[in-house]
Amino acid sequence: MDGFRLGVEVYGVTNPQFCGAQGEYAVAAAGMIAPKPKNLSHLGAASVPVIATTAHQMLFEYAGAKQGDTVIITGAAGNVGAYAVQLALHAGVHVVAVARPADDEYLRGLGAQVIVDSSSAVTLPEVDAVLDTVGGSTVERCAGAIKPGGKLVSIVSQSLPKRPGIQSIFFYAEVTTERLRILSKLFEEGILSARTGSVLPLAQARAAHQMLAGAPHKPGKIVLQV
Repeated sequence: MDGFRLGVEVYGVTNPQFCGAQGEYAVAAAGMIAPKPKNLSHLGAASVPVIATTAHQMLFEYAGAKQGDTVIITGAAGNVGAYAVQLALHAGVHVVAVARPADDEYLRGLGAQVIVDSSSAVTLPEVDAVLDTVGGSTVERCAGAIKPGGKLVSIVSQSLPKRPGIQSIFFYAEVTTERLRILSKLFEEGILSARTGSVLPLAQARAAHQMLAGAPHKPGKIVLQV
């Protein structure tokens, strides 16, 4: 494998379906792994690939955000949203973070300065794009703030608000070695930080899936530890 050697610590996903990794051993596609960021623990690294890649693709590949643009990020304190906030601010993109009031402190710690209560009816500023991680009435309201020629990018719904002059995009994340290498550099430079939530032993994989379905758990990515 190009760029890999025996004993190198790697992170990534096993395959495009993101399945088959809940075991002591897993076979991964070579094009979907990269050397693990040196400053991340194994648990931290396990939490990163899908959600950080999703945020990166949303912001740059699909929304086409660039320095000076303004974007709304719904669910800004969530797993994908938090990475989108960090990536946007680093790139000089202005962020309007939509989240619950309880998440204000966390978001300000990431550098967000404009935070909007997701349950309020406050008037939103005009933006170049909306990055949607929650769907529902929140994205319906936020879509009205997109400038003509702007984009609405979602990872949760294919049934997106339709407005003349804006482009609505739904996509599935694609984890690749190239994208992971970009993220690794950002982690090693201290630009991105990982947030691991509930950590469960492999034997409690069922409980982890119940958490994904709504059972109580710590904020951050749910991780199984072997």
